[in-house]
Amino acid sequence: MNPLTFIILSAGLDSLKELRGAISAREETRLLVAGDDAEQVYPEIARLKPNAVVVTLGANAEAGLKFVERVAAECPRTAIICASRDASPDLILRSLRAGARDFLRLPVNPEEFATVIARTAEFCAAQVEPAKKRGRAVCVFSSKGGCGTSFIATNLAAATDASTVLVDLNLQAGDLSLFLGVEPKYSIADLVESRERVDDTLLKGYLAPHSANLSLLAAPREADLADEIEPEHVFEIIEILRERFDYVVIDPQHTFDSITLAALDQCDEIVLVLTLDIPAIRSTQRTLQIFDRLGYPRHKVRIVVNRWSKQIELDIKTVERFLGERVVGYVQSDYNTAVNSINLGQPLVESDPSSRISAEIREIAASVTGAVAPSSVTEPRRTLWQSIFGRAVGKTNNEGLNARIGKAKAPAAI
Repeated sequence: MNPLTFIILSAGLDSLKELRGAISAREETRLLVAGDDAEQVYPEIARLKPNAVVVTLGANAEAGLKFVERVAAECPRTAIICASRDASPDLILRSLRAGARDFLRLPVNPEEFATVIARTAEFCAAQVEPAKKRGRAVCVFSSKGGCGTSFIATNLAAATDASTVLVDLNLQAGDLSLFLGVEPKYSIADLVESRERVDDTLLKGYLAPHSANLSLLAAPREADLADEIEPEHVFEIIEILRERFDYVVIDPQHTFDSITLAALDQCDEIVLVLTLDIPAIRSTQRTLQIFDRLGYPRHKVRIVVNRWSKQIELDIKTVERFLGERVVGYVQSDYNTAVNSINLGQPLVESDPSSRISAEIREIAASVTGAVAPSSVTEPRRTLWQSIFGRAVGKTNNEGLNARIGKAKAPAAI
Protein backbone atom coordinates (compact mmCIF):
# COMPACT_ATOMS: atom_id res chain seq x y z
CA MET A 1 0.00 0.00 0.00
CA ASN A 2 1.28 3.46 -0.88
CA PRO A 3 2.05 5.65 2.14
CA LEU A 4 -0.25 8.52 3.07
CA THR A 5 1.31 11.82 2.01
CA PHE A 6 1.10 14.97 4.15
CA ILE A 7 1.75 18.70 3.91
CA ILE A 8 1.96 20.83 7.07
CA LEU A 9 1.13 24.52 7.49
CA SER A 10 2.24 25.69 10.93
CA ALA A 11 3.10 29.17 12.16
CA GLY A 12 4.78 27.79 15.31
CA LEU A 13 8.19 26.11 15.08
CA ASP A 14 7.53 23.82 18.07
CA SER A 15 4.25 22.57 16.58
CA LEU A 16 5.94 22.10 13.21
CA LYS A 17 8.73 19.98 14.71
CA GLU A 18 6.24 17.93 16.73
CA LEU A 19 3.98 17.16 13.78
CA ARG A 20 6.94 16.51 11.51
CA GLY A 21 8.33 14.00 13.98
CA ALA A 22 4.97 12.27 14.43
CA ILE A 23 4.51 11.83 10.68
CA SER A 24 8.11 10.75 10.03
CA ALA A 25 7.97 8.16 12.82
CA ARG A 26 5.27 6.09 11.10
CA GLU A 27 6.04 3.82 8.17
CA GLU A 28 2.65 4.41 6.53
CA THR A 29 2.98 8.21 6.41
CA ARG A 30 5.28 10.53 4.44
CA LEU A 31 5.81 14.27 4.78
CA LEU A 32 6.10 16.11 1.45
CA VAL A 33 6.31 19.79 2.42
CA ALA A 34 6.19 21.79 5.64
CA GLY A 35 6.08 25.57 5.96
CA ASP A 36 4.72 28.59 7.79
CA ASP A 37 3.61 30.75 4.85
CA ALA A 38 0.14 29.94 3.48
CA GLU A 39 0.84 31.64 0.15
CA GLN A 40 3.87 29.43 -0.41
CA VAL A 41 2.33 26.22 0.92
CA TYR A 42 -0.93 26.36 -1.03
CA PRO A 43 0.65 26.04 -4.54
CA GLU A 44 2.43 22.90 -3.29
CA ILE A 45 -0.90 21.45 -2.15
CA ALA A 46 -2.46 22.15 -5.53
CA ARG A 47 0.50 20.65 -7.40
CA LEU A 48 1.42 17.65 -5.22
CA LYS A 49 -2.17 16.72 -4.25
CA PRO A 50 -1.27 15.15 -0.89
CA ASN A 51 -3.63 12.78 0.91
CA ALA A 52 -3.87 15.19 3.85
CA VAL A 53 -3.00 18.69 4.96
CA VAL A 54 -2.38 19.48 8.64
CA VAL A 55 -3.15 23.10 9.58
CA THR A 56 -2.20 24.31 13.04
CA LEU A 57 -4.47 26.90 14.65
CA GLY A 58 -2.62 29.26 16.97
CA ALA A 59 -3.29 32.72 18.29
CA ASN A 60 -4.57 33.87 14.88
CA ALA A 61 -7.05 31.05 14.36
CA GLU A 62 -9.14 33.00 11.85
CA ALA A 63 -6.34 33.03 9.27
CA GLY A 64 -5.91 29.29 9.63
CA LEU A 65 -9.65 28.64 9.27
CA LYS A 66 -9.80 30.74 6.09
CA PHE A 67 -6.95 28.63 4.69
CA VAL A 68 -8.91 25.48 5.59
CA GLU A 69 -11.95 26.82 3.71
CA ARG A 70 -9.81 27.50 0.64
CA VAL A 71 -8.24 24.04 0.59
CA ALA A 72 -11.60 22.33 1.22
CA ALA A 73 -13.21 24.20 -1.68
CA GLU A 74 -10.41 23.79 -4.21
CA CYS A 75 -8.89 20.41 -3.21
CA PRO A 76 -11.87 18.26 -2.18
CA ARG A 77 -9.91 14.99 -2.44
CA THR A 78 -7.45 16.14 0.22
CA ALA A 79 -8.29 15.46 3.87
CA ILE A 80 -7.78 18.46 6.15
CA ILE A 81 -6.70 17.99 9.75
CA CYS A 82 -6.68 20.93 12.13
CA ALA A 83 -4.29 20.81 15.08
CA SER A 84 -4.12 23.07 18.09
CA ARG A 85 -3.17 23.27 21.74
CA ASP A 86 -6.58 24.87 22.25
CA ALA A 87 -8.96 21.92 22.05
CA SER A 88 -12.05 23.85 23.10
CA PRO A 89 -15.39 22.58 21.69
CA ASP A 90 -15.92 25.95 20.00
CA LEU A 91 -12.63 25.78 18.03
CA ILE A 92 -13.20 22.14 17.07
CA LEU A 93 -16.69 22.95 15.79
CA ARG A 94 -15.46 25.97 13.82
CA SER A 95 -12.69 23.92 12.19
CA LEU A 96 -15.16 21.22 11.13
CA ARG A 97 -17.53 23.83 9.71
CA ALA A 98 -14.62 25.34 7.74
CA GLY A 99 -14.03 21.99 6.05
CA ALA A 100 -11.65 20.01 8.28
CA ARG A 101 -12.34 16.30 8.50
CA ASP A 102 -10.52 15.80 11.79
CA PHE A 103 -9.02 17.63 14.77
CA LEU A 104 -5.76 16.75 16.51
CA ARG A 105 -4.91 18.00 19.98
CA LEU A 106 -1.37 19.19 20.67
CA PRO A 107 0.89 17.93 22.06
CA VAL A 108 0.37 14.84 19.93
CA ASN A 109 -1.03 11.81 21.71
CA PRO A 110 0.20 8.65 19.85
CA GLU A 111 -3.12 6.81 20.23
CA GLU A 112 -5.16 9.78 19.09
CA PHE A 113 -2.77 10.37 16.19
CA ALA A 114 -3.10 6.72 15.11
CA THR A 115 -6.89 7.10 15.10
CA VAL A 116 -6.67 10.23 12.97
CA ILE A 117 -4.36 8.44 10.53
CA ALA A 118 -6.79 5.50 10.29
CA ARG A 119 -9.73 7.81 9.53
CA THR A 120 -7.62 9.68 6.96
CA ALA A 121 -6.73 6.37 5.28
CA GLU A 122 -10.43 5.44 5.11
CA PHE A 123 -11.25 8.79 3.51
CA CYS A 124 -8.44 8.41 0.93
CA ALA A 125 -9.47 4.83 0.11
CA ALA A 126 -12.92 6.10 -0.82
CA GLN A 127 -11.53 8.49 -3.43
CA VAL A 128 -11.93 7.24 -6.99
CA GLU A 129 -8.86 8.98 -8.44
CA PRO A 130 -6.20 6.34 -9.14
CA ALA A 131 -3.06 6.63 -7.06
CA LYS A 132 0.07 7.85 -8.78
CA LYS A 133 3.14 5.70 -8.97
CA ARG A 134 5.49 6.53 -6.11
CA GLY A 135 8.95 5.04 -6.28
CA ARG A 136 11.23 4.71 -3.27
CA ALA A 137 13.81 7.43 -2.60
CA VAL A 138 17.17 6.37 -1.13
CA CYS A 139 19.78 8.86 0.05
CA VAL A 140 23.43 7.77 0.41
CA PHE A 141 24.94 10.14 2.95
CA SER A 142 27.93 10.86 5.13
CA SER A 143 28.60 14.11 6.96
CA LYS A 144 32.32 13.45 6.51
CA GLY A 145 33.92 13.53 3.06
CA GLY A 146 36.14 10.75 1.81
CA CYS A 147 33.94 7.83 2.92
CA GLY A 148 33.11 6.74 -0.64
CA THR A 149 29.44 7.74 -0.76
CA SER A 150 29.51 8.42 -4.52
CA PHE A 151 30.95 4.97 -5.21
CA ILE A 152 28.33 3.33 -2.98
CA ALA A 153 25.47 5.39 -4.44
CA THR A 154 26.44 4.61 -8.03
CA ASN A 155 26.74 0.89 -7.43
CA LEU A 156 23.55 0.70 -5.36
CA ALA A 157 21.67 2.40 -8.18
CA ALA A 158 23.12 -0.06 -10.69
CA ALA A 159 22.28 -3.04 -8.48
CA THR A 160 18.55 -2.40 -8.00
CA ASP A 161 17.50 -4.31 -11.15
CA ALA A 162 14.58 -1.91 -11.65
CA SER A 163 13.97 1.46 -13.28
CA THR A 164 16.27 3.80 -11.35
CA VAL A 165 17.48 7.38 -11.58
CA LEU A 166 20.67 8.51 -9.84
CA VAL A 167 20.55 12.14 -8.71
CA ASP A 168 23.80 14.07 -8.25
CA LEU A 169 22.89 16.57 -5.55
CA ASN A 170 26.46 17.69 -4.95
CA LEU A 171 25.53 20.86 -6.79
CA GLN A 172 28.90 22.59 -6.57
CA ALA A 173 31.23 19.72 -7.49
CA GLY A 174 29.22 16.69 -8.59
CA ASP A 175 31.03 14.16 -10.79
CA LEU A 176 28.76 11.10 -10.92
CA SER A 177 28.89 11.28 -14.71
CA LEU A 178 32.47 9.98 -14.45
CA PHE A 179 31.32 6.99 -12.42
CA LEU A 180 28.75 6.09 -15.09
CA GLY A 181 30.79 7.01 -18.16
CA VAL A 182 28.18 9.41 -19.55
CA GLU A 183 28.35 12.97 -20.85
CA PRO A 184 25.17 14.78 -19.75
CA LYS A 185 23.88 17.56 -21.97
CA TYR A 186 21.59 18.87 -19.25
CA SER A 187 21.50 18.98 -15.46
CA ILE A 188 19.16 19.34 -12.52
CA ALA A 189 19.35 23.12 -13.03
CA ASP A 190 17.66 22.73 -16.44
CA LEU A 191 14.96 20.47 -14.98
CA VAL A 192 14.28 22.97 -12.19
CA GLU A 193 13.80 25.71 -14.76
CA SER A 194 11.26 23.61 -16.69
CA ARG A 195 9.61 21.82 -13.76
CA GLU A 196 6.19 23.49 -14.23
CA ARG A 197 5.76 22.02 -17.73
CA VAL A 198 7.73 18.79 -17.54
CA ASP A 199 6.28 15.66 -19.15
CA ASP A 200 7.75 12.22 -19.84
CA THR A 201 9.36 13.28 -23.10
CA LEU A 202 10.91 16.44 -21.68
CA LEU A 203 12.16 14.62 -18.58
CA LYS A 204 13.78 11.91 -20.67
CA GLY A 205 15.74 14.59 -22.54
CA TYR A 206 17.14 16.00 -19.29
CA LEU A 207 18.46 12.63 -18.09
CA ALA A 208 21.67 10.93 -19.24
CA PRO A 209 20.97 7.23 -19.89
CA HIS A 210 23.55 4.72 -18.70
CA SER A 211 21.64 1.49 -19.31
CA ALA A 212 18.11 0.27 -19.91
CA ASN A 213 17.33 0.59 -16.18
CA LEU A 214 19.63 3.38 -15.01
CA SER A 215 19.78 7.10 -15.84
CA LEU A 216 21.57 10.07 -14.29
CA LEU A 217 20.25 13.50 -13.36
CA ALA A 218 23.57 15.33 -13.31
CA ALA A 219 24.78 18.21 -11.18
CA PRO A 220 25.17 21.61 -12.89
CA ARG A 221 28.30 21.93 -15.01
CA GLU A 222 28.78 25.50 -13.84
CA ALA A 223 28.89 26.03 -10.07
CA ASP A 224 27.03 29.35 -10.17
CA LEU A 225 23.92 27.62 -11.56
CA ALA A 226 23.57 25.84 -8.22
CA ASP A 227 22.73 29.17 -6.58
CA GLU A 228 19.40 29.22 -8.43
CA ILE A 229 18.24 25.91 -6.90
CA GLU A 230 16.14 26.20 -3.74
CA PRO A 231 15.03 23.49 -1.25
CA GLU A 232 11.45 23.58 -2.54
CA HIS A 233 12.79 22.84 -6.03
CA VAL A 234 14.45 19.70 -4.67
CA PHE A 235 11.13 18.59 -3.17
CA GLU A 236 9.42 19.06 -6.53
CA ILE A 237 12.11 17.31 -8.57
CA ILE A 238 12.19 14.27 -6.29
CA GLU A 239 8.40 14.01 -6.50
CA ILE A 240 8.52 14.19 -10.30
CA LEU A 241 11.14 11.43 -10.41
CA ARG A 242 9.29 9.20 -7.93
CA GLU A 243 6.24 9.23 -10.18
CA ARG A 244 8.28 7.80 -13.06
CA PHE A 245 10.95 5.54 -11.52
CA ASP A 246 10.91 2.61 -9.12
CA TYR A 247 13.97 3.98 -7.29
CA VAL A 248 15.47 7.44 -6.89
CA VAL A 249 19.02 7.19 -5.49
CA ILE A 250 20.43 10.51 -4.25
CA ASP A 251 24.06 11.46 -3.61
CA PRO A 252 24.01 14.78 -1.69
CA GLN A 253 26.72 17.00 -0.25
CA HIS A 254 28.41 16.14 3.05
CA THR A 255 26.72 19.02 4.89
CA PHE A 256 23.39 19.65 6.58
CA ASP A 257 22.50 22.56 4.32
CA SER A 258 18.92 23.28 3.24
CA ILE A 259 19.31 21.40 -0.07
CA THR A 260 20.57 18.24 1.62
CA LEU A 261 17.87 18.42 4.30
CA ALA A 262 15.20 18.75 1.60
CA ALA A 263 16.44 15.48 0.09
CA LEU A 264 16.81 13.67 3.42
CA ASP A 265 13.25 14.67 4.36
CA GLN A 266 11.93 13.01 1.22
CA CYS A 267 13.80 9.74 1.49
CA ASP A 268 12.36 6.40 2.53
CA GLU A 269 15.83 5.08 3.36
CA ILE A 270 19.08 6.80 4.34
CA VAL A 271 22.22 4.74 3.75
CA LEU A 272 24.67 6.24 6.25
CA VAL A 273 28.23 5.44 5.13
CA LEU A 274 31.28 5.44 7.37
CA THR A 275 34.81 4.08 7.44
CA LEU A 276 36.37 2.53 10.53
CA ASP A 277 38.46 5.47 11.66
CA ILE A 278 37.89 7.68 14.67
CA PRO A 279 36.85 10.89 12.79
CA ALA A 280 34.31 9.01 10.65
CA ILE A 281 32.84 7.15 13.65
CA ARG A 282 32.48 10.36 15.63
CA SER A 283 30.94 12.13 12.63
CA THR A 284 28.46 9.27 12.24
CA GLN A 285 27.44 9.51 15.89
CA ARG A 286 26.80 13.24 15.53
CA THR A 287 24.82 12.60 12.35
CA LEU A 288 22.58 10.12 14.18
CA GLN A 289 22.00 12.72 16.89
CA ILE A 290 20.97 15.28 14.26
CA PHE A 291 18.66 12.72 12.65
CA ASP A 292 17.00 12.18 16.04
CA ARG A 293 16.49 15.93 16.46
CA LEU A 294 15.02 16.16 12.95
CA GLY A 295 12.51 13.44 13.83
CA TYR A 296 13.88 10.79 11.46
CA PRO A 297 12.97 7.33 12.77
CA ARG A 298 15.90 4.97 13.21
CA HIS A 299 14.29 2.34 10.94
CA LYS A 300 14.82 4.82 8.11
CA VAL A 301 18.63 4.73 8.60
CA ARG A 302 20.88 1.89 7.38
CA ILE A 303 24.53 2.06 8.46
CA VAL A 304 27.12 0.70 6.01
CA VAL A 305 30.85 0.34 6.62
CA ASN A 306 32.94 1.08 3.53
CA ARG A 307 36.57 0.03 2.95
CA TRP A 308 36.44 -2.64 5.63
CA SER A 309 39.68 -4.56 6.10
CA LYS A 310 40.83 -7.41 8.34
CA GLN A 311 43.79 -5.26 9.30
CA ILE A 312 41.57 -2.70 11.03
CA GLU A 313 41.65 -3.43 14.73
CA LEU A 314 38.42 -1.66 15.67
CA ASP A 315 35.83 -4.29 16.55
CA ILE A 316 32.50 -3.92 14.71
CA LYS A 317 30.45 -4.77 17.80
CA THR A 318 32.26 -2.07 19.76
CA VAL A 319 31.47 0.49 17.06
CA GLU A 320 27.83 -0.61 17.02
CA ARG A 321 27.57 -0.19 20.79
CA PHE A 322 29.11 3.28 20.55
CA LEU A 323 26.71 4.35 17.79
CA GLY A 324 23.68 2.64 19.30
CA GLU A 325 22.86 1.15 15.89
CA ARG A 326 23.78 -2.06 14.13
CA VAL A 327 25.71 -2.16 10.87
CA VAL A 328 23.68 -3.68 8.02
CA GLY A 329 26.43 -3.99 5.40
CA TYR A 330 30.17 -4.08 4.82
CA VAL A 331 32.11 -3.24 1.67
CA GLN A 332 35.66 -4.54 1.58
CA SER A 333 38.64 -2.33 0.95
CA ASP A 334 40.01 -2.96 -2.54
CA TYR A 335 41.40 0.30 -3.88
CA ASN A 336 42.62 -0.98 -7.25
CA THR A 337 39.36 -2.73 -8.12
CA ALA A 338 37.24 0.28 -7.14
CA VAL A 339 39.41 2.82 -8.96
CA ASN A 340 39.53 0.67 -12.11
CA SER A 341 35.73 0.62 -12.27
CA ILE A 342 35.61 4.41 -11.89
CA ASN A 343 38.26 4.88 -14.60
CA LEU A 344 36.23 2.60 -16.88
CA GLY A 345 33.13 4.71 -16.24
CA GLN A 346 31.19 1.62 -15.25
CA PRO A 347 29.78 0.60 -11.85
CA LEU A 348 31.69 -2.29 -10.34
CA VAL A 349 28.55 -4.42 -10.09
CA GLU A 350 28.51 -4.29 -13.91
CA SER A 351 32.23 -4.32 -14.79
CA ASP A 352 33.14 -7.07 -12.31
CA PRO A 353 29.90 -8.67 -11.08
CA SER A 354 31.70 -11.70 -9.62
CA SER A 355 33.92 -9.65 -7.29
CA ARG A 356 33.45 -9.76 -3.53
CA ILE A 357 32.67 -6.03 -3.41
CA SER A 358 29.91 -6.47 -6.00
CA ALA A 359 28.36 -9.27 -3.97
CA GLU A 360 28.45 -7.15 -0.82
CA ILE A 361 26.84 -4.17 -2.57
CA ARG A 362 24.10 -6.39 -4.01
CA GLU A 363 23.36 -7.62 -0.47
CA ILE A 364 23.08 -4.03 0.75
CA ALA A 365 20.85 -3.13 -2.21
CA ALA A 366 18.61 -6.11 -1.46
CA SER A 367 18.35 -5.01 2.16
CA VAL A 368 17.51 -1.40 1.25
CA THR A 369 14.93 -2.36 -1.39
CA GLY A 370 13.30 -4.93 0.88
CA ALA A 371 14.34 -8.03 -1.05
CA VAL A 372 15.92 -9.38 2.15
CA ALA A 373 15.64 -8.37 5.77
CA PRO A 374 18.54 -6.35 7.24
CA SER A 375 19.18 -9.10 9.80
CA SER A 376 20.30 -11.47 7.03
CA VAL A 377 23.40 -9.36 6.34
CA THR A 378 26.32 -11.08 8.01
CA GLU A 379 29.32 -9.62 9.77
CA PRO A 380 32.63 -9.98 7.92
CA ARG A 381 34.74 -12.96 8.93
CA ARG A 382 37.30 -12.36 11.65
CA THR A 383 40.95 -13.17 11.36
CA LEU A 384 42.36 -16.06 13.41
CA TRP A 385 44.02 -13.82 16.00
CA GLN A 386 40.80 -11.86 16.42
CA SER A 387 38.89 -15.08 17.09
CA ILE A 388 41.41 -16.26 19.67
CA PHE A 389 41.80 -12.94 21.44
CA GLY A 390 38.36 -11.51 20.62
CA ARG A 391 37.37 -10.64 24.18
CA ALA A 392 40.60 -8.83 24.96
CA VAL A 393 40.55 -6.96 21.66
CA GLY A 394 36.89 -5.95 22.12
CA LYS A 395 37.60 -4.58 25.60
CA THR A 396 40.65 -2.67 24.43
CA ASN A 397 38.84 -1.19 21.45
CA ASN A 398 35.84 -0.19 23.54
CA GLU A 399 38.06 1.63 26.01
CA GLY A 400 39.99 3.21 23.14
CA LEU A 401 36.85 4.47 21.44
CA ASN A 402 35.46 6.02 24.60
CA ALA A 403 38.81 7.55 25.51
CA ARG A 404 39.62 8.98 22.07
CA ILE A 405 36.18 10.02 20.91
CA GLY A 406 34.47 10.76 24.20
CA LYS A 407 30.80 11.46 24.39
CA ALA A 408 30.20 13.55 21.25
CA LYS A 409 28.02 16.55 21.94
CA ALA A 410 25.24 17.48 19.55
CA PRO A 411 26.08 20.47 17.35
CA ALA A 412 24.28 23.76 17.68
CA ALA A 413 20.63 23.81 16.62
CA ILE A 414 20.05 23.76 12.91
